[in-house]
Amino acid sequence: MRIRILAQTLLAALVGVTATAQNVKVDPKVSTYKKVSGINGNLNSIGSDTLNNLMAYWVEGFNKKYPNVKIQVEGKGSTTAPPALIEGTSQLGPMSREMKSEEADKFEKKFGYKPTKVAVAIDTLAVFVNKNNPIKSLSMQQVDAIFSKGRKGGHAKDIKTWGELGLTGEAANKPISLYGRNSASGTYGYFKEHALFKGDYKDSVKEQPGSSSVVQSVGSDRYAIGYSGIGYATSGVRAVPMSDEAKNGGAVFEATYANALSGKYPLSRYLYIYINKDPKKAIDPLTREFLKFVLSKEGQEIVVKDGFLPLTAKMEADEIAKLN
Repeated sequence: MRIRILAQTLLAALVGVTATAQNVKVDPKVSTYKKVSGINGNLNSIGSDTLNNLMAYWVEGFNKKYPNVKIQVEGKGSTTAPPALIEGTSQLGPMSREMKSEEADKFEKKFGYKPTKVAVAIDTLAVFVNKNNPIKSLSMQQVDAIFSKGRKGGHAKDIKTWGELGLTGEAANKPISLYGRNSASGTYGYFKEHALFKGDYKDSVKEQPGSSSVVQSVGSDRYAIGYSGIGYATSGVRAVPMSDEAKNGGAVFEATYANALSGKYPLSRYLYIYINKDPKKAIDPLTREFLKFVLSKEGQEIVVKDGFLPLTAKMEADEIAKLN
């Protein structure tokens, strides 16, 4: 789900937040985490690869406050989160997309209520090229024509070479080498829905087991292109500024915090942790405190440290309310 709740009044309230993802500050109004007594036990987290590093950092920070707590993290893709929550093999289900209706329906059939979705960070899904690639920008419609079979975005023709995107010289006749995620990934599903306009990937897309693998592949292949969360950017790749011909007059926007909040960057998304919360019962204290830590100033500073984008104080308050 693209972020659309970000009105000008909200942007004006973000004192101390800078315009670029590389120099983001956490909203000073986000709450400071306060340690409580009696927290112990074990948690399992199964789900998103995109959130893997973030989960590890959050667990490390949480363990400093609660050294007797043990949290195991497994990140093989968002598709693995719903069945783990349903089967009770995990209490935390990190996902880089929203649950599909059929996934949520299976959960509700088992428990009689819907899973609780907690937004924990903001991500700009980036289209990466090699650092030496001079391309200035891409439209969503061009990206669709590069990666998809059917071009549901409306681009006139299939795009196979860099010359078709305006590159000259040696690069002009070079085929575009495509890298992406596998079907277990929430990033795969999000990109399919939004960048491919729900179309199908080309068979030539080289599926990678993780986000870092995509970025590493693009960084080592001068004529490659791939997609991943902005948090996985390295010095070997460059995030291409994006436009949407159907919106904003085709204006080009970089994958920055301000552009994510305003909704101008076309591939902005929330990252989630899903939990099993019975609306008739109090949430498990350990799960509650871990999520409160994640949503706190300290937890959101970890978000920034890992290259993703933090929630605003208003967003934090909305998510905290789900834990009551």
